[in-house]
Amino acid sequence: MRLRRMSTPILRSSILIILVLQTSLTVLILRYCRSHSNGEPFIPTTVVFLTEVMKYLLCLLLLLYQNSGSITSLVTVFMTEVVRRPSDTLLLAIPACLYTLQNNLLILALTNLDAATYQVTYQMKILTTAGFSVWLLGKQLSQKQWCSLLLLVAGVVLVQMPATTSTEKDNNKVTSSSHLIGLLSVLVACFSSGFAGVFYERLVKQSNQPSVIIRNLQLGIFSLLFGTLGMVFYNGQDILTLGPFYGYNPAVVSVILLQAFGGLVVAATIKYADNILKGFATSASIVVSSLASWLVLSDLQPGVQFLLGTGLVIISSFLYGLNGKVVKDVKQTDDIV
Repeated sequence: MRLRRMSTPILRSSILIILVLQTSLTVLILRYCRSHSNGEPFIPTTVVFLTEVMKYLLCLLLLLYQNSGSITSLVTVFMTEVVRRPSDTLLLAIPACLYTLQNNLLILALTNLDAATYQVTYQMKILTTAGFSVWLLGKQLSQKQWCSLLLLVAGVVLVQMPATTSTEKDNNKVTSSSHLIGLLSVLVACFSSGFAGVFYERLVKQSNQPSVIIRNLQLGIFSLLFGTLGMVFYNGQDILTLGPFYGYNPAVVSVILLQAFGGLVVAATIKYADNILKGFATSASIVVSSLASWLVLSDLQPGVQFLLGTGLVIISSFLYGLNGKVVKDVKQTDDIV
């Protein structure tokens, strides 16, 4: 109850800070797996599937905790709220399909693009999310907010430009066709992420089901289904030949755990903030990731463009925050926090 009474700005800020850290670590470890690890490459669809498995198990554990550790109560709630509410559950097939597509596309993009190009292009999801928020949620963005969004994208581009130059000089093995595949993968993922996130936000905030845990359990059923189909159709033969854990190491496992934890953080962000602020947190994590890449992984040599881009990101976040409260009348519920 004390946490429930915590002021909304403090709660939202805490969630966004955690999201920044989670996203940064995920990007950095993935980068390590792809460029610094000497192990064999893992099968991407298995990582997506196992991430969804971990998310689902974590949600079940949280639901068990809410029901005082009673297995009977957990089963009763699950049957009542998930299985016996097919109309509510089926609606989540749409974002689940798009999220699964997005997760697989982003791994495909990282296979065909350098990290800098991938991160810069993927920030277009902030604009797609803003557009879908206006369309589906009826959000009214001021001129200052639109300018801050444009400044944010410009800042992220400037931050990544030095990394792009360095990567192109060090590695020029990517063909034009693979570059196009990677670029299209990121762009499709941006629209998929924007629409799925806003659609899910609308369901969470406007539905009669207030529990984020239940929503994630409903969503997870279809995520597991689509994840399984992805493994069977795209990597079925590889999995039979090499095994589902081929190329796994502690770094890959940590990525799965971070992404599973991040799913709950994103869900809390959607409930207590909104998808545009989530986009800002993700962009801020790119700055953190770039600094860590420079100081820890030695993948980046920051220059004037890096410093200017960082300043634009900070200014744009400040300008957006000046527009006041974003979340409207969020109901107090007995959720994960």
